[in-house]
Amino acid sequence: MNKRPHSITVISWIFIVFGGIGFLASLLPYLDADSAQRLAYFKAHWMVHLARIAGFIAGVFMLYGFNWARWLLVVWIVFHLILSVLHSPLQVLMHGLIFAVVLYFIFRPPASSYFRGATADSDVKART
Repeated sequence: MNKRPHSITVISWIFIVFGGIGFLASLLPYLDADSAQRLAYFKAHWMVHLARIAGFIAGVFMLYGFNWARWLLVVWIVFHLILSVLHSPLQVLMHGLIFAVVLYFIFRPPASSYFRGATADSDVKART
């Protein structure tokens, strides 16, 4: 298996940390609420929680070299880019910049080789 590029490690950990902290922080105000209030909150904000969990999952599985996790991260950023259009031009600019930087690093040749490595190694072992 190919060695993981440092950029993939950094990006993965950023999404693990911020996804985990964001998810936990969004749950804290509702720890003392009753079950009906919690259920209503989750029904109203399910997409926010799903997006935070998706960022966390993408970060974890990118560390292990799963190519689908890289694409999950792309979908996650596109989702945030679309949401930022509903807010301010500055948010669109910032999310667009983050999107461009992350895309650059996760699709560079060393990163592509890393994400291709797990399946390529298993295919070679299966043939022998």
